[in-house]
Amino acid sequence: MENLDILVKELCKQPNESGWVEFKHNNWSPEMIGEDISALANSAVLADRNNAYMIWGVDDSTHDIIGTTVRLKSEKKGNQELENWLRYLLSKNANFEFHDVDIDGAHVELIVITKAEGTPVTFQKVDYIRSGSYTKKLIEFPVLQTQLWDKLRHQQFEETFTKTGLKLQEAMRLLNYEAYFTIMRIPMPDSLEECAHYLLEEDLLVKQDDGLYAITNLGAILFAKKLSSFSRLGRKAIRVVQYDKLNRLAILKEETLEEGYAISFEKAVKVVNMLLPSKENINEIQRSSTSTFPLPAIREAIANACIHQDLYITGAGVVIELFDNRVEVTNPGTPLVDVMRIIDNPPKSRNEKLASLMRRLGMCEELGRGWDRMVISCELKQIPAPRIQIYQDDTKVTLFSYLDFTSMQMDDRLWSTYMHACLKYIEGDGITNSSLRERFGLKPTSSASISRLIKEALEKKLIKPIDSETGQRYMKYIPIWG
Repeated sequence: MENLDILVKELCKQPNESGWVEFKHNNWSPEMIGEDISALANSAVLADRNNAYMIWGVDDSTHDIIGTTVRLKSEKKGNQELENWLRYLLSKNANFEFHDVDIDGAHVELIVITKAEGTPVTFQKVDYIRSGSYTKKLIEFPVLQTQLWDKLRHQQFEETFTKTGLKLQEAMRLLNYEAYFTIMRIPMPDSLEECAHYLLEEDLLVKQDDGLYAITNLGAILFAKKLSSFSRLGRKAIRVVQYDKLNRLAILKEETLEEGYAISFEKAVKVVNMLLPSKENINEIQRSSTSTFPLPAIREAIANACIHQDLYITGAGVVIELFDNRVEVTNPGTPLVDVMRIIDNPPKSRNEKLASLMRRLGMCEELGRGWDRMVISCELKQIPAPRIQIYQDDTKVTLFSYLDFTSMQMDDRLWSTYMHACLKYIEGDGITNSSLRERFGLKPTSSASISRLIKEALEKKLIKPIDSETGQRYMKYIPIWG
């Protein structure tokens, strides 16, 4: 962080401590710092500030710079470094950085704290707030609690500034703005100011009242030359990890794509396609290779993970893991729709601006057909439907290579049957023994096996007959909610 001395001197001009600035001399304790980070992050929201600050080495009465003996980066709690200990006990949306600077011979330490995003920042699962110069539990101030939640609900991650106070040349140097014009097929303007006009219209850049510029989270996450240049977004880079065989024991290749998604998304798809095993067609005049994986489904899974991730969860991004028999795509956050209705539900995105611009950039669509295409591409290869698993803070989608019916786990057979019923239902039809045999690539001699699978799906209440009075031979089934 540049110009720390100027920042400290400007903050010292504050008439007194506020909800977003706290001055200290030498006093500190790990618990006090954790509570204050929570309080300052939450109070910054109420004060409409992007950042809050804890500063050591400043007299809290006169605001004179007097220096401090505190050294945050070397302090410990037990045997653990202070920063790691704090990050473990603060909520996942807590974002802060340790800094130090010498000003006129006096040593100053400070913590720069990003305002709370999405939900209040908590420490040891308790949220705090600043009341005057004191840190208090938020629950003790119901009016402030209501105001804070109201502001957080109307806050959009994409609109928040990730870097501020930049000259135009500095801002544009951090962004691959040329890619915007290439992807959008717009002729490149002659001047930097004309280029900036387009970025301002897209809310990728914002011009501040002082004439300087700010880069929004939307601008950085899509067009950053290096996401690590933005402290809030460094861990949001797409990671591709290839493992040896079927488990995570040995890594063959690992790559982190540090550019914004407008560039790294297509790179990630290409890297994955290149690493996946393929089958050579030797009977053709010109030899060609066919992937054993459903490539359209993998592309959709990566796009969904980028768009629908919870961007407020710090320290986690999209991870694509490749095994010999499957691809796992994991993103922070849980779905906003019921997984059982993921095919027929209207689209719903927690990152609306990101989804809208990614659609215009040709990376995805907002029609909610992504899961339809994923399931259809799996059915065409007669492999299990995409498996979706929900964890406390993450969502994982698993896609398989070719797997014959007899090798499939019962859970995958049932889920594939349910997904098949959902697709048929939105087409205005139902599944039959015949359609399910075709879906799994089975011959008519396997009719009895499919009948047993349908019976199991009925018992699990995944499907139901359209007309229970119909003869068994002509029976059709739809999803249980149909």
